[in-house]
Amino acid sequence: MRAFIFMLTYMITSFAEKQDLSGKMFTFPVESDTAHVILVPNQSKSLTAVTVCLRFFSDLTRAKSLFSLATPTNANAFLLFKDNAYHVYQETSTRFAGLEDKQNEWNSICATWDSQTGITQIWVNGKQSVRKGISKGGIISGTPSIILGQEQDSYGGGFNRGESFSGMLTDVHMWDKVLPYPEIALYMNHIPQKTDGNVINWRSLDFTANGYVIVENQVN
Repeated sequence: MRAFIFMLTYMITSFAEKQDLSGKMFTFPVESDTAHVILVPNQSKSLTAVTVCLRFFSDLTRAKSLFSLATPTNANAFLLFKDNAYHVYQETSTRFAGLEDKQNEWNSICATWDSQTGITQIWVNGKQSVRKGISKGGIISGTPSIILGQEQDSYGGGFNRGESFSGMLTDVHMWDKVLPYPEIALYMNHIPQKTDGNVINWRSLDFTANGYVIVENQVN
């Protein structure tokens, strides 16, 4: 039933007018197992490479989901997660230690994965991680469920308050390729990029906010 509701929402929002959220942010004012934002991708083709970039502001010290992409067969098709370290999930997971975000400040994050080599890497506030291997030869296929604010334990649902995000999120972009380092550096330094995300584009975004989520002007 939850999958049916997600598909219905996907079909409805696919016809929604896209919004330019430049200078805007999603605010998640409380911890919950309900508040989330569904992002409708600009394409739903199979993916063999991914880059996700976003900025977040939070005072949470516990585990939290920053970006959750599920497919009908894989709840963690591409998940960016933070507890005492950063984790990237694609079928399996890998852990990146020693890259600390800052509480009550804006943090810029990018994560990449390339199926051909299996190499995944993250950048946090301009500092890059070691390059690690995960899911070499893997593929992300099936209609994606992309959610901010919650971690999907099942397709479009299975939310857990203890893994939810509270705080602010902005400048979310996703590409179907590994973004070159110079482009990631531009993002980290808040310099306009040559190209916006071609899967998720913050400046042309289809989304549905559910529960206690507010769209408001970004605060510095």
